[in-house]
Amino acid sequence: MIATVFYKNQIDDLNKIAAEEKLDLTIFQLDIRKIEDRELILKYSFDTLICNAAIGDSGSVADIYIDRIRNVFETNVFSNLELIQLALSKMIPKNIGRIIILSSMVGRIPFAFLSPYCASKFSLECFGICLYKELKKLPNNNVKICLIEPGAYATGFNKENNEKKYTWMYKNSYFKNIISSIRKKEDIKWNFLEQKPYNSIIKKYIHAVEDNYPKFRYYAPWWQAIGIQFLRIIGQ
Repeated sequence: MIATVFYKNQIDDLNKIAAEEKLDLTIFQLDIRKIEDRELILKYSFDTLICNAAIGDSGSVADIYIDRIRNVFETNVFSNLELIQLALSKMIPKNIGRIIILSSMVGRIPFAFLSPYCASKFSLECFGICLYKELKKLPNNNVKICLIEPGAYATGFNKENNEKKYTWMYKNSYFKNIISSIRKKEDIKWNFLEQKPYNSIIKKYIHAVEDNYPKFRYYAPWWQAIGIQFLRIIGQ
């Protein structure tokens, strides 16, 4: 197995875990936004790529700096797509492989003031669906595409992402006079939605990697997925 990390000091931590779990794990640093780092994957033999790299940002569509949105898309969308194309350059000629794209439930139903992240996941959903349909047109294709859509888990990512807008919206936003009210309501929402433990989504990763006939879409927790479907039905 191969694992990549963003920070170099994470290599030692992951090596310790691998030793404790008796895993044969190759670990190296990979900044997905650097072409020289992405091309490192071409040195290895692998049959599954999990596109897990993502960042987030938040703020009102009406006044967020566009460069903040562009930064999210550069990591979440463009760099992931370039990595996927590199992996496919190895998989398609051999006619075997699996690409697993980490999307999100907010890639189907967006949250107000979370548009940079939501829109990036919408885009990944679109590219994943199109890639899935396109590869099916290749004769005897055996390269599989899967989407994983996690809901809200208490990893700290959601709240950190959500808080980023408060560094500037208090001063430079059309919403600055009601920002305290928005913040209180969001705290209630995230405290209700975020879930521990993470077993339900970890199981979906395992299924996506190991199932002989993988589904195109995996999601968890189930109750949030049902809520998303309901909101889509009523046009939210």
